[in-house]
Amino acid sequence: MAGRFVIPLALISMAVACTFEESAFNLTGIVCRMTKPAALVLNQQTAQVIQAAFRHATYPDISGEKSMAFLGKVAYGLTNIQINHLSIENSEVDFKEDDAIDIAIQNVTASFKGTLSYGYTGAWFVKLTHSIDFEIESSIDLQINAKLTCAKGRVAADTSDCYLMFYKLTLHLQGDKQPGWLKQLFTDFISFTLKLVLKRQVCNEINSLAQLLADFIQDRAANFLQDGPIGVDISLASFPVIKANYMESHHKGLLLYKNYSVVFNDSMFAPSLLSESRMLYFWFSDQVLNSLALAAFLDERLVLTITGEELREMFEMEDTEAYQGIVQEIFQGTSYNDSLAKVWSLTPPQITLQPEGTIVKSSVAVELSIFSQGAEPTVVLYFEKEVTVTIQSVYVEKKLVLHLADSVIEPKVFKCALERAEDDTSLRHFLQKIISVAGIPEVISRIEPALTSLMNSKGLDLFEIKNPEIITKEGYLIIQLDFGFPHHLLVDFLKKTL
Repeated sequence: MAGRFVIPLALISMAVACTFEESAFNLTGIVCRMTKPAALVLNQQTAQVIQAAFRHATYPDISGEKSMAFLGKVAYGLTNIQINHLSIENSEVDFKEDDAIDIAIQNVTASFKGTLSYGYTGAWFVKLTHSIDFEIESSIDLQINAKLTCAKGRVAADTSDCYLMFYKLTLHLQGDKQPGWLKQLFTDFISFTLKLVLKRQVCNEINSLAQLLADFIQDRAANFLQDGPIGVDISLASFPVIKANYMESHHKGLLLYKNYSVVFNDSMFAPSLLSESRMLYFWFSDQVLNSLALAAFLDERLVLTITGEELREMFEMEDTEAYQGIVQEIFQGTSYNDSLAKVWSLTPPQITLQPEGTIVKSSVAVELSIFSQGAEPTVVLYFEKEVTVTIQSVYVEKKLVLHLADSVIEPKVFKCALERAEDDTSLRHFLQKIISVAGIPEVISRIEPALTSLMNSKGLDLFEIKNPEIITKEGYLIIQLDFGFPHHLLVDFLKKTL
């Protein structure tokens, strides 16, 4: 949810053709849409990536020679070229519909330093060689037009349309004893070569960093949707899209769990389902959520145990005062600390998304055991219910909050070790109340922190998320939000990369 908060350059990598079916929307499980306001926020720190590209680039030695009247051939070499100073005044980003992400870096002031060696053979065959330090001052505009495409199933871009425009390129030679003609000579015929070298090296480094950043962001996204052996395939289902006000990527969203495979072929996605008023949108098909619920079931995660104080609170709540005789009979004088309730799902939960919320339906078993000293645990109650709940979700103060909007409980199997008959109406009413008033809220109260902890373990709490909304519709879910610049991601990327 993903790992997809990315500066425009994060989408840049080597273009490799992908093949998609014409009905790719039908195979789409997850969609990420980033609008122009998000790109503008992310662009605030584009300068840091560009600076990293300049500083991290390797500048090869430059050499050449030129014939001069009276001097013969003059040979020169620039070695140990390094960035001495770099500043960027401004950067802008724009979307060109059905074309490219237009990134303009303006007023880049860069100075380079190194060593200049030169020599010439005079008319009288006198050979002279010299070596002096030099500094080059330059003023540059940088233009990148990144065309989104696909590489190895991931979002990529072609950045071959990369230009450096030089407004100033001045060579300074150290010391005052060098003749003026020498400085003019080297400035004239070195500057052209130097411009070509800088353009090639800087654009190549930008492309290299962009590929690393693209992999970094998409690896984060994949990791966000993974927990242990359960994961989600975020490979592209179709080519990325650039519109005037947003860019959008469509992902398969298939389950990755052991050798189990799930295929989507009837996705409901259409671009009109998402608006352009928020910075970032994530669209999820209910098929993605169902496949994750299936994996959680197969991985035996849908099991809950309730003991001690939690059981006491459930069985002695205010709404069950009239049933305390039944409670005493169930526990047979045993302390709550010597009892254990186990709740587990008998079938994979079925998730349906509707405007009223997320509807989860599952067959659930409950087993209550008591422990006597020196004896095996005794199962005093076992029953199965068909439980359907409607959940409304919000993300507030970096926590996921689940609100129970409705619940329906249908009895299936009931076994009781008490002297009461298994069809005892009062016992059944009591258990029904315990499940609806305490049991379901208890399960939800366990799921809330577990999911919040899982998301925070992926770094979600490090983001400055503003006014997030979780909207359920028939067959799909939309998460829409605004955000501040994710400084931690940029710092982490630069540390790992440079």
